[in-house]
Amino acid sequence: MQRILLIVLTFFCAMPMVAQNMKSVFIAMPDSITPLLTKVNKEDCVDFLDSNMKAEVKNRFDGTAEMKVLTDDYALIQTSEVGTLEMKLFPVNDSTKVVCMVKTVCASACDSEIRFYTSDWKQELDKKEYLQWPDAGAFFLPKDSLSEEDVFIRQKADMHLMKASLSKDEPTLTFIYTTPDYLNQEDKEKLLPHLRKEPVVLEWKDGKFR
Repeated sequence: MQRILLIVLTFFCAMPMVAQNMKSVFIAMPDSITPLLTKVNKEDCVDFLDSNMKAEVKNRFDGTAEMKVLTDDYALIQTSEVGTLEMKLFPVNDSTKVVCMVKTVCASACDSEIRFYTSDWKQELDKKEYLQWPDAGAFFLPKDSLSEEDVFIRQKADMHLMKASLSKDEPTLTFIYTTPDYLNQEDKEKLLPHLRKEPVVLEWKDGKFR
């Protein structure tokens, strides 16, 4: 009986533990996901923050990257002059968490890409299982009917750009409609009265954003 118990305990001790805190997840992130940051870059960022120093490093292409925030479940990294990376761990059940990653690039307007991964980075997950991306209509004020001028100015917004951001403290994902920022000033001023002032905010509930 004792021999069987010893074998069982040995088996569980030998099983790999899945990283479930952001520090471990960030350091273990494959270079293929963030090619600008090497493993040494990531380790240095964490070490600098642990020492209450500015977590600024030279990235793979000799640019500057800086880790702005690191908590148990959240990280914010300025990966370049125009790019940011946000990550947050979200629970799917009592024992499993997924990584929600938001990459944002800001040129004339900001635009974001969202992906989901297992916390051990072994698999990219189908984002449709966790998120229904808001369409452009969610940012427009409701109208019973549209005039020809309304239709014309909405057609100007032919490229739907959104900036997504994760909250450090809350289980939320916020979307801001950035399409007006790529329009010329005249068209932007005509479009703004058609838009809601509030962003679209989704909350993580029961293993997905709702």
